[in-house]
Parts: sequence; structure tokens; C-alpha cells
Amino acid sequence: MNSYVQQLCQIAQQPSRRIIGLMSGTSLDGLDVALCRITGAGPAMQLELEYFTTVPYTDAFRNEIRKVFAKSEINFRQLCVLNPYLGRQHGQMVLACLADWGVAAAEVDLLASHGQTVYHAPQKQHGLPHFPNATLQIGDGDHVAVTTGIITLSDFRQKHLAAGGEGAPLAVYGDYLLFTKPGENRILLNLGGIANFTYLPGTADAAAVFTTDTGPGNTLIDALARQYFDQPYDQEGAIAARGHIHPGLLHYLKQHPFFEADFPKTTGPEVFNLHYLQEAQQRSGTTSVKPEDLLATLTRFSADTVVQAMRHFLRADQTYQLYASGGGAHNPVLMRHIREQLPGCPLRRTDELGIPGDAKEAVLFAVLANETVAGGGTDFGGREGVPSISMGKISFPG
Repeated sequence: MNSYVQQLCQIAQQPSRRIIGLMSGTSLDGLDVALCRITGAGPAMQLELEYFTTVPYTDAFRNEIRKVFAKSEINFRQLCVLNPYLGRQHGQMVLACLADWGVAAAEVDLLASHGQTVYHAPQKQHGLPHFPNATLQIGDGDHVAVTTGIITLSDFRQKHLAAGGEGAPLAVYGDYLLFTKPGENRILLNLGGIANFTYLPGTADAAAVFTTDTGPGNTLIDALARQYFDQPYDQEGAIAARGHIHPGLLHYLKQHPFFEADFPKTTGPEVFNLHYLQEAQQRSGTTSVKPEDLLATLTRFSADTVVQAMRHFLRADQTYQLYASGGGAHNPVLMRHIREQLPGCPLRRTDELGIPGDAKEAVLFAVLANETVAGGGTDFGGREGVPSISMGKISFPG
């Protein structure tokens, strides 16, 4: 038997595993690195977050990714060289974190690498009838494994596509295992570049779990902050707080077929970008609106579309607890707009559930890796968007 296969079998049979989860989102701010100790698997699983940090990307590194990020036309050589380059860079970032934490790579059982999404193309979006749902993440797992010396699981979204999903949101699996509470209906709202939420029923029935994207979270806000204010994002919503919402522009921003499409659904910055904003400005005659007012309007746009999606399934005879994570959870203007429109759903942060909101997505990929190796027995039923599958391609260091 191959020694790494034997090692993987031993890891699967251990009562607990130390797993590093990696996440790099559409904001391109850096690599989230979470070292978790996970005991057991499935609904009885227990997780301890030992260490977490975000390794910031340099402007040069970020700009290399932006050359291929969410673009319909790219230089394919750039895409080709970025795939291994990101894998190696992410691996080196992991080794630097382990050194800072005083943890040897040999003390880590598995590494779960999301990679970097560069294009998301569900069929509803690409409109090509003979082609399936598609998504592409780069940052090759073999390079991560060889660089770190740790068995690596990567490319998680492809199995979701193969099983009929759209490759997103994947947070639903970890959300269910980590945050379900019998007797309490919970909504886990992720305000990342694209906003999405997971509904966790108080019945704890995995087959009743629901997840969907809602539309833009921070992606338009961040893009505008970079363009007009030379800032990576609107820190604490300070710029939006100075501006005024333009009702006409807000109306036209909401006129996209995505918002009328059936649930569940996914989208990305391929659709919601500065070109989309410019088109809405032209249709609404608002091309001279001040940048502060544009940011105020975009922040309200993100909040309104989150609320619109939630209201689609919230029942008047039920109560819900709402927990937010992601970069948008740090934006008090965005959070206030959501709170005001959902007064019956107390809005808090996932930090109150024991997992810091900034670490949540990296932690969730560690959970996915744990389920692939040691679990996989949870039945999510036949609900669209949540196939009952294990995910992640396995790469050995040698």
C-alpha cells in the first residue's frame, strides 16, 4: 500500500484530526488560515479553533490575480502560470503561519484549500444550453501539498457541480454541522463579496436545510471604494454614511433577471461589477451622482437584495435568529439597513456562536475535508443545491 494512502487511512480512523482550512474570497484581501482540531464527524462533530489569521496579499500579488479575475477575455498564459504560483504561495503562507504558531507541519493531519475563484458560471448565467454549470478555482492542490508536506484536499466545488449543484454556496454543509441548534431556527448570513445565507431549521432535519446566494454583498462597494477613494473597502461604512441613497439608481440596480430567478441560485462579480453599475446609472440618468452617494446607494442595494431573498421564505408563524459573518458584518451601515427591514429577526454576529465571523469560511473548508475523510454520512435529502456528497480532490506531498 502506498505510504500516503496508509497515512490517510490512519488519519480517518483517529478520534480527532488537526486540519488547516484556507479561504481566499472575491475581495482578494488575503488568505484566511484556520488551524482546527476536529473530533468525530457528522452532527456529533466537535471543533476547536486553535489558531486563525489572515495573511494579507501585497498589491502586486492581488493585481496578478485581477488580470484574470471575473473577466470574459483573458491572457491564458497568465491563467496557466497563476494556477501553480498561487498553490505555492498559499503553501508558503501556511508554513509561515505554522512557524509563527510554533506548530510543525508534521503535527497537522490535513490541509483544506479552497483556492481562488476566478470565474463563476452557472448555466442560468452563461446561457449556453449544451454546457453545464461551471466554476473555476486556481491554486493547484498538488503544489500546496508538496510545498507544505501536508496531505491536501482542494477543488471542492467541482463535485458539487458534478452532482447537479451550481458549485456554491458550500457553506451550508459546515453551517449545518457546526451551528444547528434543535428548537431554534437559525439563518447564517455570509456578507462576503457575494452575499448568501443558510437556513438551519430548529427541527435539525438536514433535508430541510436551504441555501442560496442573494446578490452582491461587498463586491460593488469594494470596487467603488478602490476606484474613487483608493481604499480596498469602505471601512466601517464611513463613506456610505456621508452619502445619500438615490432612489432612481437603486430601482435600476434591482432590475436584473437574477433577482427574479427561482431559488436556489448563485452569482458572482462576473455579473455584478462596475460595468453593471455604469449601465444602471445610464438607464437612470444618474451619471453625475457623487461617489459618496453611489456608495450609499450600493450599500442599500446589497441590504435590500439580502432582505428580499430572505422574505421569500420566512414564515410569519415562525421565529428566526440571524447571524452574520464576512467582511460586510463589519459595515455598520449595511448591517443597520438589514436590521431595519427585518425587525423580527435579531441580527448578531457568528462570533456569539463560538466561531469568529472572519474565520468562518476557512473553518468550514476544514469541516468539509474532515467529512470527506472521516464522515460523509449526513443525508441532506434531494433538496436542490444541497446534494449529499463528499468534496475535495486529495493530493499527496510525494
